[in-house]
Amino acid sequence: MCGRYVSARSPQDLAVAYQATLDPDLSLPPSWNVAPTDQVWGVLERVLEDGGGTERRLRPLRWGLVPSWAKDIGIGAKLINARAETVHEKPSFRKPFSARRCLLPADGYYEWVPVPASTGVRAHKQPYFLTPAGGGGMAMAGLYEFWRPPGADRSDPDTMVVSCTIITTQATDAAGRVHDRMPLTIAPEHVDDWLDPGHHDVADLRALLEVPAGGDIAVRPVSLAVNNVRNDGPQLLDDVPDPS
Repeated sequence: MCGRYVSARSPQDLAVAYQATLDPDLSLPPSWNVAPTDQVWGVLERVLEDGGGTERRLRPLRWGLVPSWAKDIGIGAKLINARAETVHEKPSFRKPFSARRCLLPADGYYEWVPVPASTGVRAHKQPYFLTPAGGGGMAMAGLYEFWRPPGADRSDPDTMVVSCTIITTQATDAAGRVHDRMPLTIAPEHVDDWLDPGHHDVADLRALLEVPAGGDIAVRPVSLAVNNVRNDGPQLLDDVPDPS
């Protein structure tokens, strides 16, 4: 799974990189410890209301997809990831996969390895930071959905929650050393097809998913401070000795 990640690039840089429109009134701080239910940057494409084409936007999304039929927003905390093997079949993800796909920009993500107790050291979970070996960040493949609480005023835009999930697959090579799952990404040349809300062919869409950097992933241990979601800042990525 992908349960924590880094998103430290400015929204202005992201808007340029993904050729997306950014509402100047929207902002999120950089985060080196993005956690489920946080607001995250997402890139998505919507059909314009006048029917005159589509518009690509960079906007905040709540991490943890809340299906439109859900009775409680809390279900989103259980739907932070969607398995690529079944994303086109599961009731929570089937419709978003067909029509509401997005990109979730990341600098890299974290996974954990249990470390047994030893002399003078308590048992703990060691965080590792995984990122494309060549740098450049990742365009994680995601889905998004719209939800309102039951009985909410549908004319009030503030009652609308727009949430997202990250598509994952079986981990490869270096990434598999620390966890058996990893996020999938979309290559630059496939971004237009992935975001196109009019593209509904399941087989074609599944073919666009790929592992980050072709599986060439750099993996290194980082500060135990990552384990506490309240901790944030670039110091979380400081090098530490590898306990393995």
